[in-house]
Amino acid sequence: MVGKTYALYRKDFHSELRTRYAVNSLAMFIIVAISVILFSIGNEKITQSLTGGLFWVVIFFSAMSGLARAFVSEEERGTSLLLHLIAAPSTIFSGKLLFNLILVFCMNIIIAVLYTALFDAFIIRNFALFAVSFILGNIGLAVASTIIAAIISKAGAKGTLYPVLSFPILLPLILTSVQLTLYANQGSSFADAKFELALVFCYDVIMLTGSYLLFDFVWKD
Repeated sequence: MVGKTYALYRKDFHSELRTRYAVNSLAMFIIVAISVILFSIGNEKITQSLTGGLFWVVIFFSAMSGLARAFVSEEERGTSLLLHLIAAPSTIFSGKLLFNLILVFCMNIIIAVLYTALFDAFIIRNFALFAVSFILGNIGLAVASTIIAAIISKAGAKGTLYPVLSFPILLPLILTSVQLTLYANQGSSFADAKFELALVFCYDVIMLTGSYLLFDFVWKD
């Protein structure tokens, strides 16, 4: 299973190197979104809570622009039937999830670096708390985006359906991650953020478990 999962990840990686669809979409959206925020703010002073909220808003919409094609590309190229024959559903989901995890982490690290450099109010005073919440948030984002991409790949209106399904599913994760980012910016301790950390961890576990249980039905439907 591990070998086939890695092989599927390599296939997606080399395919992305050829087309650069997700990378270009993510890069353009990140640049445009941060530029619009900077021009809108101008010389105004913004609070830490606002920068934390804008940080995760950019992450959310960046994911919407670049992660939707995880399974759509397989349907468009007609390679989904081949995947049915050569790999188990859990292996296919694992390979797609691995690719999305790496893509999400690379994307969000770039966003975090740009935010730290461009926004004076975005100061991380508890880096350990920010790192833990950042990792848990990215895992939840990647897992949810992957299973949603599998669901909408069978639908007709793929482009509009993806954000419609993603918003209610990802809303608890985004809101909790915004609060954790605010705690990290304020220098709060892990004890102050234990409820939010437990909430994000449970979200990740539930989404990961539910995705593996449901993917077999989604993929074969």
